Amino acid sequence: MGERKLLIVDDDPDILVAIGAVLESHGYQLIKARNGEEALDKLAQEKPDLMILDLLMPRMDGFAVCRELKEPRRGKQYPKLPILILTSTREEAGRRRYELETGLDLDVDDYVEKPVDPHLLVQRVERLLEKWAKADYVLWHTRQ
Repeated sequence: MGERKLLIVDDDPDILVAIGAVLESHGYQLIKARNGEEALDKLAQEKPDLMILDLLMPRMDGFAVCRELKEPRRGKQYPKLPILILTSTREEAGRRRYELETGLDLDVDDYVEKPVDPHLLVQRVERLLEKWAKADYVLWHTRQ
């Protein structure tokens, strides 16, 4: 299957370094972005297998990234990929804010609150990638 590519989006350089080191030690190739604008650019260029996204960032936050990815006119511009939220915002508060702003549910694949045990994060990433691989396999075979 080759080396899996992960896009990590966080404005905290310490988080990028710490989480990056753990994920690289597990064989993942990392792409890093410090805000939502960078994330969308790198998403289109790099086509990662999974995005780890912080919600609270300057310039363009994670809520705006999620809104952009759900925009039907933009859907074909970005690859469909699993999104793992990694943030200091409590899950209920994050989901409620998104719902109030958009009228939609925060449609992400996993939500982890900081601080997080790095090994737990690796487990969650592996589980999501495995789940998506199975889903792609099933979709591909049902189209045949």
